[in-house]
Formats: sequence, structure tokens, C-alpha cells
Amino acid sequence: MTAPLDSTLVAQYLTDHPQFFEEHADLLGEIKLASPLTGRAVSLQERQMEVLRDKYKTLELRMSNLMRLASENEAIANKFHRWTQVLLQAEDVGSMPHSVTSGLKNSFEVPQVTVRIWGAAPDYADEWFVKGVSEDARIFANSLLAPYCGANKDFEAVRWLDDPSAVVSTVIIPLRKPGDKQAFGLLIMGSQDANRFTGLMATDFLVHIGETSSTALAWLLA
Repeated sequence: MTAPLDSTLVAQYLTDHPQFFEEHADLLGEIKLASPLTGRAVSLQERQMEVLRDKYKTLELRMSNLMRLASENEAIANKFHRWTQVLLQAEDVGSMPHSVTSGLKNSFEVPQVTVRIWGAAPDYADEWFVKGVSEDARIFANSLLAPYCGANKDFEAVRWLDDPSAVVSTVIIPLRKPGDKQAFGLLIMGSQDANRFTGLMATDFLVHIGETSSTALAWLLA
């Protein structure tokens, strides 16, 4: 009684002897395999073509996704560029909070944006961007090691926006000087669209927005 061949040994033999099908070319047409695509029996050659077509479709889809991501990143980069231009056109330091927030609204089409700063110079004690900040909000800002991006969980910072009741998703970015652990402010963006800001979003550009805003607004500090 002949013992059945181990499929692993057969596969290894064919790997070690690539000339096998050159010497037995007729087998390429005779061996029939079940096609997972059509369910019918196909030759080894046809099955190989199916595998290659499947790999090509996978690569094509991957390339399409990479092109889409590249296009999205380019669009964001262009918006970021327009926003930084707005900051550079600010008339004076005191107008910088308005430039930061209005620039984000217009460049990134964010419905609601605001900012709050603490530790500002006495000249700005009566300005809108220093008012209404509790100690809890400062503690919360210090606890943020990265931008928060996701659902609005009735954050105090969101209540600083013009219409907080309409905000479903939000971005909250701590403002810090380079190397400082303590935050000196918060930048807040809000949207009525639950999918505008989600926890699944990449935050690279949000970090850049935070760093740029921090640099622009640090001039207001005492």
C-alpha cells in the first residue's frame, strides 16, 4: 500500500525543482483546480491568471487609497498655508486671537472656533479671550498631552463657543510654549456634524495647528 504524499513535501519538491513544469508542460493544461471566483474547474494556468488578477486589483486599490490620502493631505496643507498667511497679516499682537480663530474658520471651514488664554499681560485683562476660564479648565488643559478629537462630552471649553448647544464633535488643543509642561491656553473647534471630528482621525495637522497657534499667541503673555 502506497503511503499518501505529504502536501508540504510536494510543495517543497516543486520549489526545489522549478524546471518540473518545463519538463511536464502538458500538466499545466491537464491539472484542474476549483476557482474560488467562478466555482468551476480551471486549469493551473487559468488559476494562476486569476491569482495575478486578484493581486493586481489589490495593488490597484492600495494605490488608489494612497493617491486619495495624498490628495487629502495636499488639500489640508494648502488650507494650513492660507491660515498662516492670515496670521502673518495680523495688524498687532492684540488682534492675534481673532486672526487665529477667524483664520481657522475660513481656511478650514470650521463652523465654530474660539480660544482662551491665561497669564496674559495686564493690557489684555478685559479682552474676550481671557474671560470665563475656571481652575478646572486649566487643570484639564495641563492634562492634555495631545489634541482631543472626538465627541463633545459637555466640556467647559466647548461652552466658550458661540453656540455650544449645537456642538456634537469637537477638537480641543492645549497651547504651550516649547518645552513647557504647563498650558497657557486652549484652542477649541466645534461642529454639529458627529463625523467631522472623531477619535479615529489622525492628529498630525492638529498638533501643527496647536504649535503654530501657541507661537502666535505666546506674545500675549505677561
